Amino acid sequence: MATPPKAVSGTEEPAPMVGEKSESAHKPQAIVSHRRPRRPSSRTSSMTLASTDDDHDVPIRSGCFNLRARFATLFRRHAAVPVTTRRQASVPAPAPAPAPFVATPEQEAQMQLLASRIQAGNENGDDVRVLQLKYDAIVANASTQARATTELFKVACSTDLLFLIDTTGSMGPYIAAAKKQVRDIVKDIKEAFFNEADVRIAVVGYKDHGDRDKIQFLDFTSSADRVSEFLEELSPFGGGDAPEDVLGGIQQALNASWSQQTRCMIHIADAPSHGRTLHNFGETVDKYPNPGYEPHHLTYEPLLQKMIGLNINFALLRINSTTDKMAQKFLEVYAPVAPECKLLTSNIYHRQACDFVEGVRRPPGRKAKMLQFEEQELGTTYSALRHLVVRNVTTSASRTASRLSGSTARGSFDSDDVKFEPKVPSKTPAKRPARRKLKSMMGGAIAEAAEEEVQEEDDYLEAKLDTSPPKWDKTDFLDKTLNVEAFATDVDPFQSLDDLIASDDAITISATDLTVRMHSRPFAQGEMRIASYARTVGSTSQQVVKSFKPHPRRHTKTLAHLADDMRMQVLCQAFAMEFNKIASPPVPLNFVVATCLKPSSPSLTSVNDVPCMSLEPFIGGTYTKYNSNVGWVNESNEVPEVASISETAQAFSHYTFERSEGKLLVSDLQGVRGTLTDPAIHTANPERFKLGDTNLGMAGIKFFFSTHRCNDYCKKLELETSPMMVNESFQFRRRCWELPGDNKDKEVPATVVSEEKATSKVDHQGESRKESDVGTASSEQAEE
Repeated sequence: MATPPKAVSGTEEPAPMVGEKSESAHKPQAIVSHRRPRRPSSRTSSMTLASTDDDHDVPIRSGCFNLRARFATLFRRHAAVPVTTRRQASVPAPAPAPAPFVATPEQEAQMQLLASRIQAGNENGDDVRVLQLKYDAIVANASTQARATTELFKVACSTDLLFLIDTTGSMGPYIAAAKKQVRDIVKDIKEAFFNEADVRIAVVGYKDHGDRDKIQFLDFTSSADRVSEFLEELSPFGGGDAPEDVLGGIQQALNASWSQQTRCMIHIADAPSHGRTLHNFGETVDKYPNPGYEPHHLTYEPLLQKMIGLNINFALLRINSTTDKMAQKFLEVYAPVAPECKLLTSNIYHRQACDFVEGVRRPPGRKAKMLQFEEQELGTTYSALRHLVVRNVTTSASRTASRLSGSTARGSFDSDDVKFEPKVPSKTPAKRPARRKLKSMMGGAIAEAAEEEVQEEDDYLEAKLDTSPPKWDKTDFLDKTLNVEAFATDVDPFQSLDDLIASDDAITISATDLTVRMHSRPFAQGEMRIASYARTVGSTSQQVVKSFKPHPRRHTKTLAHLADDMRMQVLCQAFAMEFNKIASPPVPLNFVVATCLKPSSPSLTSVNDVPCMSLEPFIGGTYTKYNSNVGWVNESNEVPEVASISETAQAFSHYTFERSEGKLLVSDLQGVRGTLTDPAIHTANPERFKLGDTNLGMAGIKFFFSTHRCNDYCKKLELETSPMMVNESFQFRRRCWELPGDNKDKEVPATVVSEEKATSKVDHQGESRKESDVGTASSEQAEE
């Protein structure tokens, strides 16, 4: 029996895992590198760093899962070494690295108890594998800082809103509507963001070439009164031919002092720009039909590229069909970098735009800029202006939050880390925050040395996919065999949903040996994971094995991380079972609960070997995302069933918050029809479910309510939407699910246990206890 793990305090060296010798006992003979070698560059050659024999093989210890901890070793090795840079500047002393492991007294006591039980082995009927997993989970939680998202909501929701308005003679009623509604628009935006966001407004009015006051401009201001006064000064007149100087207006808008993270341009116009490529008028009614031949010689593509570089979300409020072609051409510039671009179905180019967006192919595994481009119907209903503008701002803020929340996955969030230089679009805006983050965390010289890895964040190897249909009936299709230890969830049938909400201890984990056969090439990949066809030996169930990609900078997730995800999935399924019972949606919601896999005899001799995986059933059909963990909502109504399920999903997220009395909220709902995968849970307690990257805490809860609009299901369940709900003093009322005296009688049925868990519980002869009836999976199942 191997020496059991020893409990450690915050000042001691982390304890070795079971079977692992202490580092103080002897130095390992070799350390396997978990990252690719650096490529030579001018930056590398410009530095002089004395090194030791093991400088290039930094061990990735279990329990160090963020950048601060990862570079602590680099800091210790090089802190006393003189460093020179090409700037020959003095190097400030780096801040002390935080302790990689700090256990609370309660955690220490739990570890000591587990250590004694592990040492006793199976003598008391304990499964040492499960005990070791519990021990590892404590280490992982003690080694992982809670994500600091306090400033995330305010930074993401603080908005620069620019109105780009055609001020020619036909636009009088719309200018009047803007004057009337601007104060209410600012008020509504601030209330949507719980009065925590800063809102600034700018206005650009444009006419046509040769008109007096062709461009009128008010730079960003937080004063709604000042904006109202400026709008009073705008006089609708001019406009000789049919097109107007739209591009001159955009050029002025680009020169505004953009500074907030959420940036929106609302274009209100009843005529397109000059140039035959942007309208269907014909050359006889356009004085400047040739692109680039207007007096300022501007063309639309470079202007929109600058808008993209400044992270500006664009919305065209459609008044009539004359702007349809301009909207289509603008969309084609945004589509390669924006995850959501759409035109109104009434736009004559709607189908053509959909085909173009569908045909856009981004490099696999790389994120688009979190921007949006959309066309909204304003028509002659001036009162709709207020609603459309507020909706655009709140959805744009959710896109900004998605972009910024990546910073919190690497460490604590700092609003200074994500600032952009005003007026100057960066060529690589996505990488600048990461470099600034490293420098603020580690100090000059070490950050410079680490910068090479940051440059390669999006440069890791992509998996070679097998996109052909699965050949389940061919015996040699599943050509790779894995002998694994499978960990699945167990739920006591007498545990209530209240017990599951209160503590993760109500969800236990069991282990068994399992043989999995899988296809050697993955069929799909996301940003961090790949998915491969698989089956368990003795079963005919069609499954998928998800494993993490090797990456030069990211730490591979451990079994403790995957077990945390399993508990979240079980809790979500328990919520769904009660919700389905009381809300009776036409398509019930259910969550896939994964099984965690660990190689029985791991031999990690290659960076491509992945120590931990998950096993899930295939789900067939069209994969749809209904909402995100940062407030985005699927509002598409083109497919009635998708619209209905999305409405159910939004009410379900709201229900989980009130059902838990504000303790948590389930979001990031996605899957095939009502079968959902990979949810996120935001928790009011920052120490719960903190091993995942999607828990944004109270910031995530606020993001949800900033865009949520209660629907019929919310009203049926008597759910509320109020800014006071995110206040700790809010008093939650009893609802239809909790009648006086009956809350202790509700049980979580044993069916909460996943089908794949039952499938994975097989004996050594490979006899299956249960088989699921799931179909084929869509490629998006690999996404995280």
